[in-house]
Amino acid sequence: MRNRYVEFVQDVLITLHANIRDLKERRSFADPEELTHIEAKLLAYNEMLSILRASADDVGLDRKELGL
Repeated sequence: MRNRYVEFVQDVLITLHANIRDLKERRSFADPEELTHIEAKLLAYNEMLSILRASADDVGLDRKELGL
C-alpha cells in the first residue's frame, strides 16, 4: 500500500513540475496582464512544493524517495 502512496505523490509532483516548466516558458512571451496571472500561479505551485516538503519532514518521510 505504501508504494501506491509514493506513486501518487510522485505523480502529483510530476504534474506540478510540468506546470511550473510550462508557465516559465509562457512567461517569456506573455503580455503584462497575463504575466501577473502566470507569476501568481508560479508562486502557488512553489508554495505547494514547500508544503509537501514540510509535511514529508513532519511525518518522517524520505524526501528523496518521494521525489521532493
